Amino acid sequence: MLSTTLDARGREIAVLRVAHATNACYEWAQHEQLGRSVGVTEAEIDAIGSEERVSSLDDECNLICRVADEVSRDVRLSDAALEQIMDRYGAGEATELILLVSYYNMVSRFLESTRVELVEEPLLGGQTVSSIRRPRDERGAR
Repeated sequence: MLSTTLDARGREIAVLRVAHATNACYEWAQHEQLGRSVGVTEAEIDAIGSEERVSSLDDECNLICRVADEVSRDVRLSDAALEQIMDRYGAGEATELILLVSYYNMVSRFLESTRVELVEEPLLGGQTVSSIRRPRDERGAR
């Protein structure tokens, strides 16, 4: 998972919209579970996966989806969207959002090109993202 200062909920909304825009079924299935575990609601998931241009979420989430759409579909973020994320997040976090969306575009293209199959088992097995200890955490390093 790519580490950013964007909160986990915003990150998963961005990834879900990339999965939708690129028609990446595996990425969608995995991040739908992750999204729920960090507070993305069923209504938000439905909107992300069905609205032509997401407009029914709050302003920030609508903007995150717009960034995901433009980078996924047009490659280049529009001047207006770039200005909006710079105003909202500042240069550092805006850059991280663009990198996050770009990274998951690469992931979706890899998953779809290699035909990774969906797994029927729940990704988190009842755990939440915050309850999972990463190997570096066990060594005491971050």
